[in-house]
Amino acid sequence: MSAVEHPVYDTDHTAEALPSALLRTWEPHTGLWNWLTSVDHKSIARRYIVTAFVFLILGGILALVMRFQLAQPEQQLLSPDLYNQFFTMHGTTMMFLFAVPIMEAVAVYIVPLMVGARIIAFPRLNAFSYWVYLFGGSMIWVAFFLNAGPDAGWFSYVPLAGPEYGAGKRSDMWAQLITFTEISALAVSVEIVVTVFKFRAPGMTLNRIPIFVWAMLVASFSIIFAMPSVVVGSSMLISDRLIGTHFFNPAEGGDALLWQHLFWFFGHPEVYIIFIPAVGMASTIVETAARRPIFGYSLIVLSLISTGFLSFGLWVHHMFASGLPRMGNSFFSASSMAIAIPTGAQLFCWIATWWDARVRITTPALFVIAFMIIFTLGGLSGIMIASVPFDLQATDTYFIVGHIHYVLLGGAVAPLLGAFYYWFPKFTGRILSERLGAWNFWLYLIGANLTFAPMLILGLRGMTRRIFTYPPDFGWNDLNLLSTIGAVVLSLSFLIFLINVARSLAQPATALSNPWGASSLEWATTSPPPPYNFAFTPVVESRWPLWTEAGALSHATGLRTDRKEVIVTTAVEAEAVLRDTVPSPTIWPLITAIATTAMLIGSIYTPSAVVYGAIPTGLALIAWLYPRKAETEFPPQEEKAA
Repeated sequence: MSAVEHPVYDTDHTAEALPSALLRTWEPHTGLWNWLTSVDHKSIARRYIVTAFVFLILGGILALVMRFQLAQPEQQLLSPDLYNQFFTMHGTTMMFLFAVPIMEAVAVYIVPLMVGARIIAFPRLNAFSYWVYLFGGSMIWVAFFLNAGPDAGWFSYVPLAGPEYGAGKRSDMWAQLITFTEISALAVSVEIVVTVFKFRAPGMTLNRIPIFVWAMLVASFSIIFAMPSVVVGSSMLISDRLIGTHFFNPAEGGDALLWQHLFWFFGHPEVYIIFIPAVGMASTIVETAARRPIFGYSLIVLSLISTGFLSFGLWVHHMFASGLPRMGNSFFSASSMAIAIPTGAQLFCWIATWWDARVRITTPALFVIAFMIIFTLGGLSGIMIASVPFDLQATDTYFIVGHIHYVLLGGAVAPLLGAFYYWFPKFTGRILSERLGAWNFWLYLIGANLTFAPMLILGLRGMTRRIFTYPPDFGWNDLNLLSTIGAVVLSLSFLIFLINVARSLAQPATALSNPWGASSLEWATTSPPPPYNFAFTPVVESRWPLWTEAGALSHATGLRTDRKEVIVTTAVEAEAVLRDTVPSPTIWPLITAIATTAMLIGSIYTPSAVVYGAIPTGLALIAWLYPRKAETEFPPQEEKAA
């Protein structure tokens, strides 16, 4: 008889036999074909992480070369044109190809485990999102190596990026990169939102969700609301350049300021799209290091939500010097200052959690300390430029460059590095060296401040951003040299991190399931997790299931073992309502991504590529989404009793 007629459930197996039965169903095949067709969220997340770090290294090399160019006056290491490409590619790579993707990559791996799910929602869409991200990033870097890299800055202001001044295909490449990365980011955001609301373990009500999951939920909603703005803007830009529209041409009724509004309506929330997940990472590490529940759980969650809302009311503070009405500027100035309140509330919650606790100071905790120090400095400089009179003096100077790097290196990269030390055992089954981690931390803390503090002073001394070189009598020599030395120190910090990762990967996988003694569900399974994540679906009865006796794991779920199934729960109370079949691995997400890539790149050279390219893309989508009998059959729950 067939498996459909006689299904096998997890309750039919003993605790010892169930993992073997599940492994037969869930274990992926080996070889290139499996790599191309995999829809496992852990496999795709690892690819995301590796790819994002490759882009980080490439962007870091550009930054280091630029710092050597500016280390001394009148250097000729880079030509003016190449320098323009360098700073544009550096900003574009770090913001679009590293910062947002790496946060989503960690979430793709960790969020399903944290909520007790066996897989992420829409796993085929997850695979598609990675391929689009890879192809888009590869496109812009190939263009750069062919001397066709964008050169109008990472925010590509018009008219500099428009058809009048942006000759060639450089700005077109940038505009289409935006489309690639936003398709990828929006797809992942939808997956995370649905996973959090519908794939949570039974009993994980909204007030029991881990803080990192809350952070990713807020960040995902921010992406969904913010990124369509920049997609529309980049589409309008490429239309002006390729088919003669005039969206940003004042001579024909367009408006150059419209680009700034569209871009910064996305651009400032993007800073918090990067920052909010980092706050979730820091909260997780703070709680585990203190070995007690975090202080002010509800306050932190409300602060995350408040930050997400307020981030959409700040975009004009990037435009204070553009001549907008002063009354309007005052409202955005107030919002820019107010957003520091929820951030400060979270900081004090972390301090209260560690207050009078026996904190375990490991490398993850050290990077949280680095986060507190560096981000506070960056945040204070942000409060300064929220003041319109000060901003009018500081805008387009190196003060802004120092500020944004303080915020991103402190508010995003520092907690991200801490999170990698924290979750590396779960990713790989290995623990990173604490000794190398300490070197990594100190070089990072020293290097970041040594690099970016001089930039703040240089900005106050009048050094403008995007400057190619400078005369020796401007008084900028020593500070630029100091900043370059700091960049070398910071590079050594990342080099030690990479050595630590390589050294650990060369060793056997010996990490315990829960080496940190943490409280959340990702530590309830092996390190690394099996293909099915959890043999027994967790049943949650507290916020800290691994710290309370009530958080025991239950196997009475009635999921089948002869095919891949997951539990779907209600959005608020997380009550189990049905079982859903997991889509099988398929090549169609890759084929769809290839067709989409061909259409988008082709449209850079001819508008007809959109028309003709939509045909293979549509056919690939039909093949991807076409229902198959084996996947739609779903016997009722009562079949178990029969």
